[in-house]
Amino acid sequence: MATETETKKNNSFVLTGSKSVAFEDRPVPSLSDHDPHSVLLQVNYTGICGSDIHYWQHGRIGHYVVRDPMVLGHESSGTVIETGKEVTTLKVGDRVAMEPGIPCRRCYYVLPEDFCYKLPENVSLQEGALMEPLAVAVHITKQSRIRNGDKVVVFGAGPVGLLCCAVAKSFGASKVVAVDIQQNRLDFAKEFAATGVFMPEKVSAQENAERMNKEQDLGLGADVAIDASGAEPSVATAIHVLRNGGSYVQGGMGKDEITFPIMAACTKELKISGSFRYSQGDYADALQLVASGKIDVKKLITREVEFEEAQKAFEDIRDGKGIKVLIGGPK
Repeated sequence: MATETETKKNNSFVLTGSKSVAFEDRPVPSLSDHDPHSVLLQVNYTGICGSDIHYWQHGRIGHYVVRDPMVLGHESSGTVIETGKEVTTLKVGDRVAMEPGIPCRRCYYVLPEDFCYKLPENVSLQEGALMEPLAVAVHITKQSRIRNGDKVVVFGAGPVGLLCCAVAKSFGASKVVAVDIQQNRLDFAKEFAATGVFMPEKVSAQENAERMNKEQDLGLGADVAIDASGAEPSVATAIHVLRNGGSYVQGGMGKDEITFPIMAACTKELKISGSFRYSQGDYADALQLVASGKIDVKKLITREVEFEEAQKAFEDIRDGKGIKVLIGGPK
C-alpha cells in the first residue's frame, strides 16, 4: 500500500451513501510510490456531471454501484505540483485538463503524464474543467459517422447534449436541431449552437417525428440522431425522425430496459451505436476545438462556487438551476 503524506490539508467532498455527503480531510498521495511517469496535481476546478448527481441520489448507475465512500467529481482541471522522475512533457506549474480514466478517490490527484493535457495559454483552467464533457460529446458525435452537410437532431439540451450540438456543427452539420421539454434550455441551445429547436408534445413518438421533420425542414428525415437524454420517448422519436439508412447514437443513460421501435429501426436499415464516455484521441480533439475557437465552452458555465459550497451546488444542479456549475478546488 502506498505511503501518504500527512503534512498538507486535503479537504475532499465525499459521497458516504445514497443522498449522504460529507467533507473529509484525506491524506495526500505520495508521488514517490507511484509510476515515475505520473504527476501530482492540485485540482483547481471541477464541474458537476449528471452521473455525479445520479450517484449522489441513487448510489448507483446501472451495474456501477457505490460500495465504499467515494470522492465526487471527475470533470477537472488542475496544476502540476510535482513530477515523476521519468516525466518529460510536463513541469511544475503547468495547467492541465485531467482525463479521469485513472481514479484516485482523493482531491490531490496522481495521474499518468499522458492522461494530462497541457492547456494552451489561451485556454483557462475553467475551460479545462469542461474538457471531460466535451470529450464525451466528441466521442458520441464520432460514433454517429457524421459527414459534412448532414442534418443532425440531438435529444436533450443538458451539458452533453448542448456540446453534441456544438461538435456536430464544428464537424460540418448543415442543420443541428436541439430537442428538449424545457423552453429555457431550448432558448440556450439556439443561442449556443443549434440552428433550430423543437419541443415535443404529449403525442406519439411518430407524430412528434413527423411534426419535427416538417417544421425543421428535414426532408426525408435526419441523417443523424443523437440521444443525450436517456428518456424513452426521446429514443423512440429519434428512431422515427431518421431517414432510411440514417445513424442513431445512444449517449444518454436511462432505464435498464425500454420499449424500442425495432420494426422502424429494421425497415429503415439504421446504423445504431452506443456510446460510453470517450476513447483515444477524444480529449485531444476536444482541447483543439476549444483552443481554435470553434467551440466556446465558457458559455456553459453558469457560475463558480467555493469548495465549501459544493453541496449547495449539487442541489442546484439537481433542481435544474443552471447549465454547468464549477466548484473551486480546496484551498
